[in-house]
Amino acid sequence: MPKVHKRHDPSDIFIHWFNAACWFLLLLTGIGLIRNPAIDPFGSGYPEAMRAMVGGGGNLLLIHEFIGLAWLVGFLLYLVVNFKGALFFLSEVFPVSMGRDMTWMMKKIVLMTLGPKALKMVGLDPELPDQGYYNMGQKAFAQASVVGGVVIAVTGVIMFLSDRSFGAEATGMISWSIALHFIAVGLVFAGLLVHIYMAAISPEERPGFKSMFTGVVPDGYAKHHHRLWWEKIKTEGE
Repeated sequence: MPKVHKRHDPSDIFIHWFNAACWFLLLLTGIGLIRNPAIDPFGSGYPEAMRAMVGGGGNLLLIHEFIGLAWLVGFLLYLVVNFKGALFFLSEVFPVSMGRDMTWMMKKIVLMTLGPKALKMVGLDPELPDQGYYNMGQKAFAQASVVGGVVIAVTGVIMFLSDRSFGAEATGMISWSIALHFIAVGLVFAGLLVHIYMAAISPEERPGFKSMFTGVVPDGYAKHHHRLWWEKIKTEGE
């Protein structure tokens, strides 16, 4: 049997897919709440169809708020169950080596768009620098997701309380919350599209995608894609 290495705990796998499901539903319901032809991404027919499906805009807003609150509760429960895992995640995604990680990112973008010949033409080795538990592409998306998720959660709570607890004096804060909420969702969604391609569609990353179901990755994949982590577990053990 091929050698494998543990990559994710069951709680990590759960929160990953729970987050994905909530994001999908929040996007569907959130876009359905937009009634502005200038920024409506799916056309005016989509919001009308969504509202008709659930019995009106009020019900759609309640569904969106319920999913958002469930999303927050799910993450709080994850922190209770695996706070150590959450700290490990943050400690791995936020430190960035300007030499190794940023070189990896620059070379990866060129390799994906222009190919190895473009790097050789300017005297650069197409070989990517060794990476740790996460590569710089994964770090970049994780950083955007964490920061964006906090902004989305905080502004979402403010909007939820806007007609329940706040008075007219909070109009400015609520307006800023709406704007920041839309901006954060847009930025995270843009990163999500790249993440989906790299994780689920790119053949070379397929073992990493499968690990989000099985929790393990093959030894060869770990050595090639996350060599610094591979060397660490060889030295210190799983």
